[in-house]
Parts: sequence; structure tokens; C-alpha cells
Amino acid sequence: MSSFEREPGCGLAEHVDQVIEAAFADQRLVGAVVLVAHRGQWLYRRAAGLADREAGRAMGEDSLFRLASVSKPIVSVAALSLVDEGRLALDEPIADWLPAFRPRLADGREARITPRQLLSHSAGLGYRFLEADADGLYARAGISDGMDLPGFDLAENLRRLASVPLLYEPGRAWGYSLATDVLGALVARVDGRPLAEALRQRVGIPAGMRDSGFLCADAQRLAAVYVSDRPRPRRMAERETVTPFEDCVGIRFEPRRAFEPSAYASGGAGMIGSAGDVLRLLEVLRQGGAPLLTPGLVEEMGRDQVPGLELPANPGFGFGLGFSVLRDPAIAQSPESPGTWRWGGAYGHSWFVDRARELSVVALTNTLFEGMSGRFVNDLRDAVYRSAELR
Repeated sequence: MSSFEREPGCGLAEHVDQVIEAAFADQRLVGAVVLVAHRGQWLYRRAAGLADREAGRAMGEDSLFRLASVSKPIVSVAALSLVDEGRLALDEPIADWLPAFRPRLADGREARITPRQLLSHSAGLGYRFLEADADGLYARAGISDGMDLPGFDLAENLRRLASVPLLYEPGRAWGYSLATDVLGALVARVDGRPLAEALRQRVGIPAGMRDSGFLCADAQRLAAVYVSDRPRPRRMAERETVTPFEDCVGIRFEPRRAFEPSAYASGGAGMIGSAGDVLRLLEVLRQGGAPLLTPGLVEEMGRDQVPGLELPANPGFGFGLGFSVLRDPAIAQSPESPGTWRWGGAYGHSWFVDRARELSVVALTNTLFEGMSGRFVNDLRDAVYRSAELR
């Protein structure tokens, strides 16, 4: 990405600026970094607003963010690199590598979970925060979603996860879940190094992602966290539960996790990184995968792995190996091309890659949940597609 040059502007900057300024005027966002690449060139890049409102610290293009579920494609790529090397097989049981992780079905039968099912969130697992109340199975087992400081390690969290019956038979349904945390443990086991080091060597260094990891090394670059509220977003408390959707108990956040060396490496939610790093990874994948993956695995990553299964909160979308895949733009009411990749993160992030249009867009914000699932997300998408540069 360092070789990118800005294309001549004729509309996109004005459209995207309007979306960002409207979000600030309505006090829906505190700060954001928005990057747009088209055909391997910068089309737009802007850091706007405040990284820390109380300190008066401006957002910078190099600001760091708690990535939340933007961690998932990074860990997914690392797993697929092991598939490329023949050290991991997508359709073999993960018990071959993680013999202690053997969750059973509700009727007590053994279940066969594969790496493909972990990558596509069809493994029968769930998330504690998606339970309807505080007396759910995951809550009673004390399972962590990877955003708090539970006081135990990943092995203990997986032991607790395996003690709870699967929500459905693997491969028979889709459910957003802790599958990428299990995948992270699988990557570490097969690679032979701690997950942080495996990701650095397999993804970070070859993709030029200098800022990505599980611990924040520079507090002055890390964006503070804000929660959508009225009349304006409020700073998140150090230990707070916030509900992203109706009818769920909510996510337990502890932002200081970013500085805690004892916090386990949550492959699904625990990484720190910059918008530039995320865009670098997405552009590598969009352009075929080298030097991270072979083109065939990138194609498989972007193929809908759960045809016929519905994503409840994402009509018109299926799911690939690490992110959602657009099936039907009409149902999704989206200008994106069929096959577009998309996902986000609970701390206030969204991204998408439209390979048909040679387009990658990353928007990392410090305001949840506006930056993940609020009006800003679709406003930004629509502004990009309205622009003359993409016609």
C-alpha cells in the first residue's frame, strides 16, 4: 500500500466527507479513520474527529483501535495459510489437533467439528452476549466472549465452552460464535508458536501490518472508546455491558484488556491495529492473496459456505471463510456487487471488499455501535457507490 497514489478526485471525497460531517454534526461519532482503495490506488484517506475527546487528542491516520471482530479475518488467513502448507485440512475433525475440545450435542452424542465449520461459523457454537438473558448456558458456564478480563486463560475458556452442549449439529445451521477463538487455538497448536507470534509471522510481516497484535504498545495512539448515546456518545466505563442488538444480554467490555499482558489471545475479538493495516490485508486478498495465500484459497474464502442457511441479522448475505459474502444485492438493498465481502467489529468498525469493482473500503471508528451497525455504515457505502470514480 505504500506505493499507492491518489486517483484524481471527481466526487468521492465530497460524498464521503458529507457522510462523515453529518455523523459529527448529529453527534453519532466521536472519531473515525476512513480509507478507500480502487484498482490498487488510494481514492480517499481521512482521519477525522477526536481519538480522545476528554484529552482533546485528534484522530490520526495512524491511530490504533481495539479491532474486536475485525480480528477474525486476520486469524482466518493464518489458518488458511496452514491449509496451503498441507498442515491443516479444512474438512478433517479439529479433535485431531485439539483432542481436549470435544463439545457434544444436546442429546449427548459426539459431534464432528471441522476447520471449515469454525471459519464459516457453522460449528454449533455461540456467543455469551447473544443469549437472551443472564441465565443462559454460556453465562452459567462463565464463558468469556474475549472482550473482558475473566481471570483465566484460553484453555480454560475452551474447557468451559466444550462443557456446554452445541446449539445445533455442525453444518446444519449458521450462528455467529466463539468459533474464531477456537480457530486461534488451532492455529497456535498446528503452527507450534503462540498465536500472537504465529499471526505476526504468517500474516503481519508478509502483509506489512506493522501495528497489529494483541497488546497495545503505544497508549498515545490508541483511540478511546465511546458508546452511542444521547445527546452525544459517552465514554465507555472500564467495565461495562452494552447490548448491540435487541433480545440479547449484551457484550461485557473491559477496554483496559488492550494493555493487559495476562489477557489471553482472543482470535475472534482481541487484536489491536490500525485502519491502514486492515486495508493492507484486504488489498492483498483482493489482488489474489500473495504472499499470504494461493489464489484458489482466496476464492474459497470468498465463496458462500452456507448456501440455504440464513444469517438472521444480514438478509441477502451468506458467509465465507472469515467474513460475510453478499448473495443477493436486491434482498440486502445494497449497491455492492454479488460476492462482496463484508464484516465489522463491535468497537465501531466496518469494512467491505467488492472484487468486481476492484474496491476496498475500511472505516474504523471509536464509537459503538454506530460505527458497526448504525446509519454511518450504509451512508458511507452509498456515498462510495454514488461517486463518479466508480461509474
